[in-house]
Amino acid sequence: MTTPTHPPPDPWAALRRHTPARIGLGRSGHSLPTAEVLAFAAAHAQARDAVHTPLDTARLCADLQADGWATHTLASRAPDRATYLRRPDLGRRLDPASANALATAVATGAGPAPEVALVLADGLSALAAQAHGPEVLRHLRQALAGAASLSPVFVATQARVALADEVGALTGAQAVLILLGERPGLSSPDSLGAYLTFAPRVGRSDAERNCVSNIRPGGLDAVAAAGRIAWLLREALRRRLSGVALKDESTTPVIPLDAPAG
Repeated sequence: MTTPTHPPPDPWAALRRHTPARIGLGRSGHSLPTAEVLAFAAAHAQARDAVHTPLDTARLCADLQADGWATHTLASRAPDRATYLRRPDLGRRLDPASANALATAVATGAGPAPEVALVLADGLSALAAQAHGPEVLRHLRQALAGAASLSPVFVATQARVALADEVGALTGAQAVLILLGERPGLSSPDSLGAYLTFAPRVGRSDAERNCVSNIRPGGLDAVAAAGRIAWLLREALRRRLSGVALKDESTTPVIPLDAPAG
């Protein structure tokens, strides 16, 4: 009687526990194993769905209002998803109706302009904004602990990062923060990005922003992301700058000036 043989241990198994990256997939003849081909196709379909699924603005506003936020809806100049994907420039500006409505609301509102304008947008993954946006904003408010006055949340559709510059300028805010869905990866269709700009105005460059990316349960969780964003916001307001001039030192221990050397 022959002794049954067992396949050798998979040398990649230990590494796979630490990353969702596709490593050590193996092969079947000259191709990938069927299971890996199917998994890749499923991940690609999820990424496509994340790009094309529309933002449910009514439900998102309801979720935000349940957390105590006032909300306003805005739209970019891209009239539909197909145009948005082909014309990134249109996603960077508010459509005239939204711009006029926002300017009117600011002109008739009471009280000073907020220090920070908040925008939550679909970007390239409405799934990310829908699933993680309210939670990040909830923890951000807690992390700031009243250190800055905040605007209502402007929920924007067909939006690119630079749309926030116009929102910030119209509200008169000192800084603007936009949370929006990032370009989906094959293992992260729900990744949220946060972009902060001090002294927002139309025409700001990406070098003048700070970014906190990969906010999702499998990446940077909402609590850690909110803490990092809060640090950047406080420092941007204190130093009156953002972008390459503001380095993220939120995880660097603060050493008192009179601490002994050694």
